[in-house]
Amino acid sequence: MYREGLWVMGQYSGYATPRETNARIKSLLARGQKGFSIALDLPTQNGLDSDDPLARGEVGKVGVPLDSLADMEELLDGIPLHQLHQIRTTANSIGPIAASLIIAASERLGGTPDDFRVMFQNDVLKEYVARGTQIFPPRRGLEFSIDLVEYCARHLPHWEPIEFCGYHIRDSGANAIQEVAIASANGIEYIEAALRRGLAVDDFAPNLFMFLSADLDIFEEVAKYRAARRMWAHLMRDRYGAADPNSHALNIFVYTLGGSLTAQEHLNNLSRVAFEALAAVLGGVQTLATSSYDEAIGLPSAEAANLSLRAQQIIALETGVPRTADPLAGSYFVEWLTDQLHSKILEYMNQIAEQGGALKALESGWIGAEIEREAYALQRDIDDGTRPRIGVNRFADGAPTPTAAFAIANDGEDEQIEKLRRLRADRNNSDVDEALAEVRDAAVTGRNSMQPILQAIKSYATVGEITSVLRDEWGTYR
Repeated sequence: MYREGLWVMGQYSGYATPRETNARIKSLLARGQKGFSIALDLPTQNGLDSDDPLARGEVGKVGVPLDSLADMEELLDGIPLHQLHQIRTTANSIGPIAASLIIAASERLGGTPDDFRVMFQNDVLKEYVARGTQIFPPRRGLEFSIDLVEYCARHLPHWEPIEFCGYHIRDSGANAIQEVAIASANGIEYIEAALRRGLAVDDFAPNLFMFLSADLDIFEEVAKYRAARRMWAHLMRDRYGAADPNSHALNIFVYTLGGSLTAQEHLNNLSRVAFEALAAVLGGVQTLATSSYDEAIGLPSAEAANLSLRAQQIIALETGVPRTADPLAGSYFVEWLTDQLHSKILEYMNQIAEQGGALKALESGWIGAEIEREAYALQRDIDDGTRPRIGVNRFADGAPTPTAAFAIANDGEDEQIEKLRRLRADRNNSDVDEALAEVRDAAVTGRNSMQPILQAIKSYATVGEITSVLRDEWGTYR
């Protein structure tokens, strides 16, 4: 647990421009953060350049725009990567492209990707039912994610190439059982795909992460993490024959649940986030990011992001909770609840298996329908007061909901578009064309796309140009 070292505290940071995101990250690092997460804007997540007509109005709104290597160089400039415990990024449909940006930028800035550790979300399967930034058809999207898993296993074994994401399943309205079961079923699809590439399970399993939420039912959340670890250990040992003990130990990354926060009486969210963070720590997670009190209104302000980090630091250094490994072990209630959740998670995973596995259940619409049904029931319970929300359906005083706490300057989009124009004018476009031809060849032949994409990034091909080539060959999800 935490007696030799605390969990990684890494807040979700990114907005407006690479330059402004760089300043926010440096500010959080100066306040004691040991890692950070690069939040990408929606165009970047969808493989669109900032000057794409579909990107208009969304550039820099919910994350940072990264159109090319030049942007990643600006974002990482002056950040001591070798001193950090972990970097994360939300890239899912563009995992290999995001990895190539980080690798190339670290080299341009005088370092090497061996100097630091990166954790990629890179879980495209949950996009189709929970987040919506999918690009390619599901089967092709899955194989693209595995390109990064395979590359890291062979070239960057200390990087963490994928998270099996239950958080977004939960934030879409699912319950704790569905959260872990769907994430695990998706994980099985990725593991099977990696094994088909010729990797051994112990080549990559020690660096796999499960990304879960922390909601407000403290005992249920603690039991959920304990049940997930138990399920994972049996899965690795019994189904996949993993020999490395590190493959048996589930790494858990947790974000406090955004869906539990309220716009009404939004300062109450300070308490909600602190309790959710406490549940994650009591449950023994490896990495924790905490939401900010104003996230139900807009992007976090600098003050809110700082207070969110302070909640973790107070738990770590003032409460004494981290001094004991698994501090709730032996509690009759927690042990019983762990058993109950473990059993129900396995039962739900069996239901997914009966559908033909997570990929087929996704393609048939079964998983989406399950989440929608549970989300409707949850919202109904909030609306009728069955599930209390203080300040919303209980003790509401009718105070007006505040406007956005943090406003982004409107000139960031124009700045990004102008940077793209200059980039295309100044780069060697024959090198770009040659590199993109190699990307196309990899897409057609089915070979791992990482090396051609890395070369394209180094030639200053844009994220949109690379994605467009892949979309031409693989199609677009409808």
